[in-house]
Amino acid sequence: MSKHDAMTFTLDRDAFGHLVLTDAQGVRHEGVTPVRAFPIEAPGEGVSLVDTHGHELAWIARLDALPEAPRQLLQDELAHREFTPVIERLVAVSTFGTPSTWTVATDRGPTTFVLKSEDDIRRLAGGALLITSSHGVPFAVRNRLALDMASRRLLERFL
Repeated sequence: MSKHDAMTFTLDRDAFGHLVLTDAQGVRHEGVTPVRAFPIEAPGEGVSLVDTHGHELAWIARLDALPEAPRQLLQDELAHREFTPVIERLVAVSTFGTPSTWTVATDRGPTTFVLKSEDDIRRLAGGALLITSSHGVPFAVRNRLALDMASRRLLERFL
């Protein structure tokens, strides 16, 4: 199916709470999933709405360009689907080798996780990092240079 302009579809929820996209031709697509193109670097830009088979139904260049109701639906759905706590401070690491246990303060509260390997730390543009725990939970560092000095020192041992 071809891509649709952000203004040529409607978005709502069905009785089960799933997203439903109705395209310009009036065709209802149930079970639509929003997928961010750049979830860490530009979370408000580039959102694709895909059907249950992964085919793109619509492309949204900027979430803030949408009217309030569909924007809120998408933001709620994305928040429900994505669980990526943002690390605000490294409190402690058990060892400077791997595996190691990290104690961190995140935007969702304090937590502890195991880093299996240095390979589980991905460098992203703008000094951002994506750190994946041994349980597969991704943790984001928006800008490692903006962390406090003690956190940067601990982190540098693994980069």
